[in-house]
Amino acid sequence: MSKVKYYYDSETLSYKRIERKKRTTFKYAAMFLLASALFAFLFVFIAGQYVESPKEKALKRELQNMQLQFNILNKKMDEAEAVLADVADRDNNLYRVYFEANPIPEEQRKAGFGGVNRYKDLEGFDNSKLIIQSSKRLDILQKEIVVQSKSLDDIAKLAAEKEKLLAAIPAIQPVSNKELSRISSGYGVRTDPFTKAKKMHLGMDFAAPRGTPIYATGDGVVIRADSRSSGYGKHIRIDHGFGYETLYGHMYKFSVRRNQRVKRGDLIGFVGSSGRSDGPHVHYEVFKDGRRINPINFYYGSLTAEEYNKMIQQASLENQSLD
Repeated sequence: MSKVKYYYDSETLSYKRIERKKRTTFKYAAMFLLASALFAFLFVFIAGQYVESPKEKALKRELQNMQLQFNILNKKMDEAEAVLADVADRDNNLYRVYFEANPIPEEQRKAGFGGVNRYKDLEGFDNSKLIIQSSKRLDILQKEIVVQSKSLDDIAKLAAEKEKLLAAIPAIQPVSNKELSRISSGYGVRTDPFTKAKKMHLGMDFAAPRGTPIYATGDGVVIRADSRSSGYGKHIRIDHGFGYETLYGHMYKFSVRRNQRVKRGDLIGFVGSSGRSDGPHVHYEVFKDGRRINPINFYYGSLTAEEYNKMIQQASLENQSLD
């Protein structure tokens, strides 16, 4: 029950009850409510500045976790970029040099993405800069991986072609010649056995008994095995691909036929003296892009350095050829 208040009336010399007007009551009530609202606002404001709610704490922890994950992601991208840079360096300076391929320009490897803004949807957030930067690095890294992957595919194809080329090049002697005693005449100007005149000898002659095996000097396809070419008698021509061909002349008989595929070292026939020949031997020629070249440049597959030097000395003698 509220207290009743009185005041002393000096005119009547008596106490009279104080009657509160409704307007005054309303005024006090309004002031109380305003003060309460102001206090509540100040409390909420101060609490919002210095006191975290459970939801805010959860969001803060989530944000810290996201920043940590972004930092870990960036470190992983640093490591991936370092590994990819090493692979790219070996690709340009080792693999492509070995296989005689042009290196991939740096601007092609690290090219960005022009045109439309790919990261517009990531703008306007508190950590947009971090998110956009990481997204750009990831996109560029993915593109570099694609470029490098395609490059390694090209290298694999070049390696396969290189392997075929190395197998196709005529790299051994056409007859067994371990003692290097069967070279009777080399490439160059020699004396003709029939006319005794000096003429260009466009191959190498390997003297051997009739029936000595003759071997393919590189992988290829037999394109001729006949005696229809003037002077060569029974002879074989092998197309090795890559512009290389070899010819084996004055044979006794064949052991292969036209269009047959052969490997380096396969038996293709036997030494004879057919055609324009002064004795049993095999006349051996090497063609590159249709032009005859010195066969002595291709015996790296079966000779040591000392043996090769000895062969050069024997082949350079300006003696008489056998055909």
